[in-house]
Amino acid sequence: MIRAVLPRWMMFNGCQPVILMAVSVAAVFAPASSVAFGNVSAMKCSESEFGKTADGKSIRLFTLENGKGVVARISSYGATVVGLETPDRDGRSANIVLGHSSVQQWLENSPYFGCTVGRYGNRIAKGIFTLNGNVYTLAKNNGENHLHGGKHGFHRALWDGSSATDDTTASVTFTYTSPDGEDGYPGNLKTTVRYVLTADNELRIEYSATTDKPTVVNLTNHCYWNLTGDAETNDILSHRLRLNCDRYLPVSESLIPTGDIQAVAESPMDFTTFHEIGERIEKVEGGYDHCYVINKSEEQPALAARVEEPASGRVMEVLTTEPGIQFYSGNFLSGEDDCGGFSKHHGFCLETQHFPDSPNQLHFPTTQLNPGETYSSTTIHRFSVLEKAGE
Repeated sequence: MIRAVLPRWMMFNGCQPVILMAVSVAAVFAPASSVAFGNVSAMKCSESEFGKTADGKSIRLFTLENGKGVVARISSYGATVVGLETPDRDGRSANIVLGHSSVQQWLENSPYFGCTVGRYGNRIAKGIFTLNGNVYTLAKNNGENHLHGGKHGFHRALWDGSSATDDTTASVTFTYTSPDGEDGYPGNLKTTVRYVLTADNELRIEYSATTDKPTVVNLTNHCYWNLTGDAETNDILSHRLRLNCDRYLPVSESLIPTGDIQAVAESPMDFTTFHEIGERIEKVEGGYDHCYVINKSEEQPALAARVEEPASGRVMEVLTTEPGIQFYSGNFLSGEDDCGGFSKHHGFCLETQHFPDSPNQLHFPTTQLNPGETYSSTTIHRFSVLEKAGE
């Protein structure tokens, strides 16, 4: 049986989630001022060696192209987006994701640039959870908490990859089996992540997983975005962000959700209308690093976010089947080599996911996966450009 681990139509602290009709979300959220780029598609996929692991295994690099200027470069180490080029409003392509300059830095990848995060994206309080009466202890790799799957994590796994093309898509499919007990998690988890570049300038990420023991699963991608195409020089504070989210999860000092679900209205957390990322960031202690509750529509995947970069004209929309989206404003980027040389606020993340610490907060949508079920999740990044002034 397929169990998508999708949001349940459930009560959150006595508040029913807001349900919006897909047509009204699309009408409000996708202004007519953006246009697709390119009109001739030619789907291509190539494979090469990216480097080697510490024990000498080959890391493969898959390059997906759609003939319209969108090029995705994805590594088998961590099933990681290492580069993503899109055109600006003048047709000039540039890389819009942060990354490292050497294979050795990718092997460490402490900021999680572009990687597949698992088994559990985001934090689990104090590295411990109980499932069916059994207590599981995880690595504490973020102060007293467990973060992004632990010390090993899916971002440090070498995945098997295979590619395919047809008239409208170029794709690469990665598989990895996480053994029972890896990073403290129960069950052998067979995981598939499929990246699909389309002729319509979308990068789809499709996740699936099965287990032989009850476990928890919360997969996401950890791209850091900078739509200027020059993240070394430019920060992301002037990017305009809109989130289809009326509520968010307040957090403790260690960034664990308090358990409350709070309205964003009349606060610096409110991106229900467009705001520059830097407009109110000084009013948010530490910067943005919060999970937002997506206003779900009847259509899946639902539109969760839209980002515009006025200077380049680049636009990115994010659609997902997940109930939440973690907005992170690159607060911990230090400018040091382990951060790729990128400084604070020179990249932002929009991580589609279930809520942080869900295994310990049972009123959150469940992340439990049982034998005989299939975890399934899809996220789409849709790229376009703003029209030129006067057009």
